[in-house]
Amino acid sequence: MELRTLRYFVAVAEELHFGRAATRLHMSQPPLSRAIKQLEADVGALLFVRSPAGVTLTPVGTVLLDEARALLDHADRVRVRVSAAAGVATITIGILGDGTDPGVARPAADFSRHHPGIDIRVRDTDLTDPTCGLRAGLVDVALTRAPFDVTALTVRALRTDPVGVVLRADDPLARRDGLPLAELSERRWFQFPQGTDPVWQSYWNGGRPREGPAVRTVQECLQAVLWNGTVGLAPLGHDLPAELAVVPLTDMPPSRVVAVWNEGDTNPLIRSFVEIATSAYRR
Repeated sequence: MELRTLRYFVAVAEELHFGRAATRLHMSQPPLSRAIKQLEADVGALLFVRSPAGVTLTPVGTVLLDEARALLDHADRVRVRVSAAAGVATITIGILGDGTDPGVARPAADFSRHHPGIDIRVRDTDLTDPTCGLRAGLVDVALTRAPFDVTALTVRALRTDPVGVVLRADDPLARRDGLPLAELSERRWFQFPQGTDPVWQSYWNGGRPREGPAVRTVQECLQAVLWNGTVGLAPLGHDLPAELAVVPLTDMPPSRVVAVWNEGDTNPLIRSFVEIATSAYRR
């Protein structure tokens, strides 16, 4: 299996939609569909169940997704270590995979303009790692959301966003102008997989233990709400499908967009990125 094909597969598995995956991969849909069909032929089993609404993973696909993520993480780690040994002028930026924050575009453009000779690499990560690969040594600096365990990390706050609860549009609570967390105490909430940063998990569970399906990506969160009636939290101001609604929470602390890097790292490119991101988010 080629790493490129595995990246295609992971994108489709996380988006659960060929069109959205193609957009994320910056390619057209037909070659993506052909690559997945060839991968299924190589594996000897279907990886997805297709329908007009999108796709769902088969049991074989679920197993391959876990293995593909582990393999791609290892490949990224190899690339980072080899680049460092070669002394190549690069910076690797981790981006939390919510994909809908319009603020990301400004620091990206500004940093590229200030450092035209630098090889800028971006690593998009799912919601199970709020440090975006920083602790694993896969990135130099992360543009993410707090709170999470900041031991041995340095954090710069860039913006705060109010948070709301995501509900099905036909949910009776979806017509409210605001909700306290207590009114959601009997609902099922989406969870992050075992081993996820407990500070991060607690925040997105409203500060207390909850029960519900495990998710890794924004799309999986939205699908859990749509299909299971699960509730979950999301920053306000993000676009949602028409079938879903977000209601502001009246007693929930805001979500902070932050830049984070390893404590004591003196890489001047990191310092430059943080300063540029700080300025860009203030505009």
